[in-house]
Amino acid sequence: MPNVKQNTKIKHMKSIGVFTSGGDAPGMNACIRSVVRTGLYLGLDVYGIKYGYNGMIEGDIYKMKSYSVSNIVQRGGTILKSARSKDFQTKEGRAKAYEQLKKRGIEGLVAVGGDGTFTGANIFFEEYGIPIVGAPGTIDNDLYGSDHTIGFDTAVNTALDAIDKIRDTANSHDRVFFIEVMGRHSGYIAIQSGIGGGAEYVMVPETSTTIQEVIDTLKSGREHQKTSSIVVVAEGGEQGDAHQIASEVSKVLPELDIRVSNLGHIQRGGSPTSYDRILSSRLGMAAVEGLLNGEKNVMVGIINDKVTYTSFKLAISKAKPINSDLMRLVEILSI
Repeated sequence: MPNVKQNTKIKHMKSIGVFTSGGDAPGMNACIRSVVRTGLYLGLDVYGIKYGYNGMIEGDIYKMKSYSVSNIVQRGGTILKSARSKDFQTKEGRAKAYEQLKKRGIEGLVAVGGDGTFTGANIFFEEYGIPIVGAPGTIDNDLYGSDHTIGFDTAVNTALDAIDKIRDTANSHDRVFFIEVMGRHSGYIAIQSGIGGGAEYVMVPETSTTIQEVIDTLKSGREHQKTSSIVVVAEGGEQGDAHQIASEVSKVLPELDIRVSNLGHIQRGGSPTSYDRILSSRLGMAAVEGLLNGEKNVMVGIINDKVTYTSFKLAISKAKPINSDLMRLVEILSI
């Protein structure tokens, strides 16, 4: 038996549950696989809870075996399905969820998801005291307490692949493309894919950017004999979406052939990268070990290649700023 130091208060924990909630992210299956097999390796019963908090309320829960997670590490999405639950936002819904867990003897939970998932987990813990460790599963990379979240690297590479292809068309037709990427209120996907894709400008919610700055950059590019340009726009910025920004630029620079491409949900799917598979597996193992070591009401993360645990409240409330060097790099490389 591995040497896992257990907290005396929960040393008799014998059964845990795992679920995914909120938006799917590539690597969630790798995390589920790691949670299940780590739990089994440590002598625990592991239950899969389908459809997130909805499944917890409805009792859509089943015992998982090692073979339950065979051949899933390379698959996008989540075998446990995912959903957003309005019922769990009510006391009555949470009471039903607790009864379902209690009926099956589930003593701890691993929640794979983002800030909405962890907000619900925090309330659930405060009401019922069931230990919960969260694994950050969101392509947005907007949770404080981990350098990267599950699915972020894959989403960046998906966006980058699309930008590369769009650039071929932009170059062939001397066009300016405004490409909108996901991120909600975070510019991490935009800045990484923008730099990797050689974008002339990247607009992110974390910085105050004016339409005039975009116009000046495009004008400067033309003066330097650039016949095509890429502007990457993160959703959630104060200047609006890519269509709105492109429309404003067109009014000032009508001579430019401007097009817009919104990459949309393609960024949430696909086979996870090697990085995401390994990250997800590490987080899954650390989540289970954390439960056995007495961690509760926390998100597991990896910072500077070391496992950390951050309270749910801090993980979802504290800002995670983009490295200013990356913004400077965009400006320098765009000349």
